[in-house]
Amino acid sequence: MVNLPTRPLGDSGLEVSVVGLGCNNFGRRVDLDGTRAVVDAALAEGVSFFDTADIYGRGASEELLGQVLDGRREQVVLATKFGMDMGDGKGPRGSPDYIRQAVAASLRRLRTDVIDVYWYHQPDGQTPISDTLEALDELVRAGTVRAIGASNFSADQLDEADAVSRERGLARFIAVQNEYSLLVREAEREVLPTCERLGLGFVPYFPLASGLLTGKYRRGAAGPAGARLSGRSRIASDEQFDLIDALEHFARARAVSLIEIAIGALIARPVVSSVIAGATKPGQVRANARAAQWTPSEDDLAALDAVLAPTTG
Repeated sequence: MVNLPTRPLGDSGLEVSVVGLGCNNFGRRVDLDGTRAVVDAALAEGVSFFDTADIYGRGASEELLGQVLDGRREQVVLATKFGMDMGDGKGPRGSPDYIRQAVAASLRRLRTDVIDVYWYHQPDGQTPISDTLEALDELVRAGTVRAIGASNFSADQLDEADAVSRERGLARFIAVQNEYSLLVREAEREVLPTCERLGLGFVPYFPLASGLLTGKYRRGAAGPAGARLSGRSRIASDEQFDLIDALEHFARARAVSLIEIAIGALIARPVVSSVIAGATKPGQVRANARAAQWTPSEDDLAALDAVLAPTTG
């Protein structure tokens, strides 16, 4: 097993590998055998943080993960999410009744009696956050869930939730999972500073920008067969390809890969607990995990800032 570093996930008491495994492809693009191969590779690389959601494959990701982790559940920090539309007509998806049903279904599919991190996948826009937090607090007190987190929350929503938890003595969100990559940097404006101020861990998803930061897409060329963005009339904008070209030049000058730059630069931020990267094949999860070996120097980070400067954060 590779000695992949770990970090605290906020103040949850949980330690997670700095590169996590995003399980959104399981049950959709990856079958049971494929899931087992990716999970085996992840564990061999020291990846101990597995992140799924009930919406992934409408429960199929959780089901496959539950089968594959049977007998080795204790080797991982297991996270799942609730709150996206499952197409079952139930809701609102932040309400206490919905949460109780959702967690019971996730526990059953995952074949476990406890979820390490339970993320509110997206605010439903209807339920007061106090109601949602009270229901989640019940799960934490019952030992059904060890820690709770927020996903796709704005800085203002994080502040509101934290204030409610503190005022009412409820379990706090210990981390937030939002999109963040060297191509999509909106989180740098308000969410990352809010996480630092509140003591929350930050977990980026889509760190490779749906594959744009792997180097497999080229300007003016069709993408590889089966790749996520292949088949689109426009894979990326000219500005995005200009930045990718500049990042590839930056990587070559340091004799590292574009993936190492994309993942290593995010890990270099102390507020980042773990970078969640999806994989459909064992080779991908190995590349993602080993990208953590690149540790940028202060000079590297300054040079990278200069590359990114023309883009807006």
